[in-house]
Amino acid sequence: MYVKICGLREPAHAALAVELGADAIGVVMSPRSPRHASADDARAVISAARSARPDVDTVLVVNTIPAAEAARLALDLGFDVLQLHGSFTAADVASAQALLPRVWRATSLTEAPQLYAGELNEERLLLDGAIPGSGDTWDLSPLGSDSELTRRIGPDWLLAGGLSPENVAAAISTARPGGVDVSSGVERSPGQKHPELIRRFIEAARAQLAPTDESDISYE
Repeated sequence: MYVKICGLREPAHAALAVELGADAIGVVMSPRSPRHASADDARAVISAARSARPDVDTVLVVNTIPAAEAARLALDLGFDVLQLHGSFTAADVASAQALLPRVWRATSLTEAPQLYAGELNEERLLLDGAIPGSGDTWDLSPLGSDSELTRRIGPDWLLAGGLSPENVAAAISTARPGGVDVSSGVERSPGQKHPELIRRFIEAARAQLAPTDESDISYE
């Protein structure tokens, strides 16, 4: 199970997440977000993460910066991946990939109910709740193991939105994603990560789940 810890601003938290087994760390650059990081914050987080494990994926997350500009920023700061969150187009993804090949698409079923993986030529698809960063859970029932949606998005997508150490195992059992992405669910207050919550989330996400009757799972 691929695990991404997002919204990081403190180098110590990035290093801890990677040491505990996170596959990716994310930095948000969006002035409206309580997790908004400066360029200096981003460089420090990347450095700490790579010191802990050189092959960790470092991801710049944006939602208002134009795609090509965001790709140039990601390159300048040293990120591996650019995550475009929101109403970006195939042309936006292409303009970013001309500079930085690894581009992920983050959206919601509210915004794109008929989506399918790779339709914008993105490397990876991330499905979030309707209000990113809110910490609100969302209805995972369309993601049943044999649903039409599951066939459209394939096995490698990332699940986000309202995840926490308490519910991530059940969410994985229900939605069967290729990975999970958490931000607010490992915070003590908006933008303030909590080391113990990071540890518990990674442990819960990594745990091998026994086969379970999905009708008995309550994500809420």
